Amino acid sequence: MNEIESFSLIIVAVVQGVAEWLPVSSEGLSILVMVNILKLNFSQAFSYAVFLHLGTMLAVVAKFRKDFSDLFKLRSPLFKQVVPATIFTALSAIPLMLVVRNVEAIMANLLIGVLLIATGVLLRLPKEGYRRTADLSFKESAALGFFQGFAILPGISRSGVTISYLLLRKVREEDALKLSFIISVPAVAGATVLSGVPEDFSVNLAFAVVLTTFLVGYGMIDLLLRFARKVSFSSFCITLGILAIAFTLIAL
Repeated sequence: MNEIESFSLIIVAVVQGVAEWLPVSSEGLSILVMVNILKLNFSQAFSYAVFLHLGTMLAVVAKFRKDFSDLFKLRSPLFKQVVPATIFTALSAIPLMLVVRNVEAIMANLLIGVLLIATGVLLRLPKEGYRRTADLSFKESAALGFFQGFAILPGISRSGVTISYLLLRKVREEDALKLSFIISVPAVAGATVLSGVPEDFSVNLAFAVVLTTFLVGYGMIDLLLRFARKVSFSSFCITLGILAIAFTLIAL
């Protein structure tokens, strides 16, 4: 991989560090950039996009380090939520991951466009919360994980899906945001292990993109979470999805 390509991936890492905290599918945005601008094939772009999540995963661990200490307490509410969520994320995500990584570039653009529109529609659903995440039942935590697994599809926003589900279950917004990010950690770790480090990544490049994503992600998380509460990302997702489909059809 030459210096220009390596620098371009650093820019994509910055996009991941910013977009991860917004309900707009950071994976979908990263893949669109890599397929249409960097001219990577979809399989490469998908592998890179999964690996880029490692940096933002570490940012979540650093940001919520006090909460993660509860995961080692078997009777803690957080442990009882994260374990079933993680198991059922794997049940839905692994089969989808094996299928979607072999999608052709043209179909990938169409897929991302359709799923971005679906995310935008989901974000428009009315939501109002009053429950705490500690009140979630095993079935609700399992369902949360199952729906999170669909975010392996580029264009489906992981945070958009999980936060929307929690809010539809009447969980308070602040609690929904925190739990959504916490359950992402084992999911991202698992996806990274299954996908592995991209074959053409040198040790230096892998370190550079992870460090970039971590620093940008950690530095932007509070700002962007406040921003996300004030902006209609539903319209953004729908518009971006329509554009992705339109450009793909024009290119046929």
